[in-house]
Amino acid sequence: MSENGEFLQKARSILKGMMLDPNTCYRALQTRDARFDGRFFTAVRTTRIFCRPICPAPTPKLENCQFFTSAAAAHEAGFRPCLRCRPELSPDLTAYITTASTVNRALRLIAEGALDESNVETLATRLGVGDRHLRRLFDQHLGISPVAVAQTRRLLFAKQLIDQTTLPMTDIALAAGFNSLRRFNAAIHQTYQKAPRALRRLQVEASTDSVPEIQLKLSFTPPYDWATLVQFLMMRQTAGVEVVTPLCYARTIELEGHHGIVAVHPIQNTNSLLANIRFPKVALLSQIVERLRRLFDLHVNIAEIAAHLQTDPRLSPLVVAHPGLRIPGAWDGFELAVRAILGQQISVAAATTLANRLVQTYGEPLRLEGNLNLPALQFVFPQPEVLVTADLATLGIMPTRANAIRSLAAAVAENPILTQFASLDEAVQHLCQLPGIGEWTAHYIAMRALREPNAFPFSDVGLLRAMEKLGERVSSRALLNISYGWQPWRAYAAMHLWMMDS
Repeated sequence: MSENGEFLQKARSILKGMMLDPNTCYRALQTRDARFDGRFFTAVRTTRIFCRPICPAPTPKLENCQFFTSAAAAHEAGFRPCLRCRPELSPDLTAYITTASTVNRALRLIAEGALDESNVETLATRLGVGDRHLRRLFDQHLGISPVAVAQTRRLLFAKQLIDQTTLPMTDIALAAGFNSLRRFNAAIHQTYQKAPRALRRLQVEASTDSVPEIQLKLSFTPPYDWATLVQFLMMRQTAGVEVVTPLCYARTIELEGHHGIVAVHPIQNTNSLLANIRFPKVALLSQIVERLRRLFDLHVNIAEIAAHLQTDPRLSPLVVAHPGLRIPGAWDGFELAVRAILGQQISVAAATTLANRLVQTYGEPLRLEGNLNLPALQFVFPQPEVLVTADLATLGIMPTRANAIRSLAAAVAENPILTQFASLDEAVQHLCQLPGIGEWTAHYIAMRALREPNAFPFSDVGLLRAMEKLGERVSSRALLNISYGWQPWRAYAAMHLWMMDS
């Protein structure tokens, strides 16, 4: 068999189970339609390079093209990333290219670095399945292995850091998840046929600060309703931990005992947000970036969600009114869960007041050299171990909610339960076993902290009020029945209804 024949055979095996129409993809490629950016990648057999649909290079002939749903699949098939359109800057939609919930959860954990210092067996255990079954699911739905996804993620993130920062190559290797500088150099050279330093675009001196500020672009598929998302976060900002303005979201962060600050704002006339990060441990940079992507809901193909919700005449005008509406996520699952408990049956303003008191009393003072010119950021959110024994009654928190927070804190301190659910139903069931957490709270946590797109707090007063404004006065159970038609994107339907009531 010829080399080209062997390549075609490998490409077919890689694409097994993928649903891409070559003619549709080629038309999008010809028009360089930004709406398709991140949805597929074009590999050119003659150059052995793969590109984004928006690549400015001349359009290759259709017979020379092969289309992949992920950069990982294209890379695994033997193609290398284009240096012009830079696939590392493409919106990362990998976690939503399949309807298999186990695969989606695995992809999210891989994006957080689950395979950087562990193996597929450990990942499968976290997901509640066997490792052979997980590999079988990846082959069935993606045509590639979990390890291939992790390898491509490390490679593309390293390329982004080379292009956009002045970090030393040793730090970039650590930040991208490579176990050694030698492996990092070999992977870059094998893929790009250049040494890492030859790829660097920035010709500026590296920062001499002990904790340098790092700027990175976070891409998304348009449209993106930044104004509504930041309005939602602004109403719920915790003084001392967050500063939210119409043009910027900033907050303190904590990982592995280290403190830092992030600030994110939109870049005009681009499909990107700009993240400014100051954090002392560079090895955790990829985890920080992934958390920011989840906080700002950058992984989703919003056009697909909008098209689905618009099939319901109730939601259609709401979707049109807020194109690109996203679900505000959370930096930390425990923090969001505490806020959800504080918000039970009281107004957003009242819950925010209680959260402010909690932080002022039990938050840990920020430890960081330099603060991105944000002196209002003074605390990191209290750790679970601190709140286990906290006297919350003195803050004006009702005894039942104080007990719920302490019980949650004890459970998280013992085991990080907020990241280890195999399904939405399991998450809700497990959370509802904790004192003071009912279905509303569990679904709200699943929606924002666990990034479950089908979560739906059907008993929420705001949702019921919005339905009444739409001319349907319904009970919570009736709303639940209606919501089945919005699956698997019920969380986005909830956001549209909430924005109507705001």
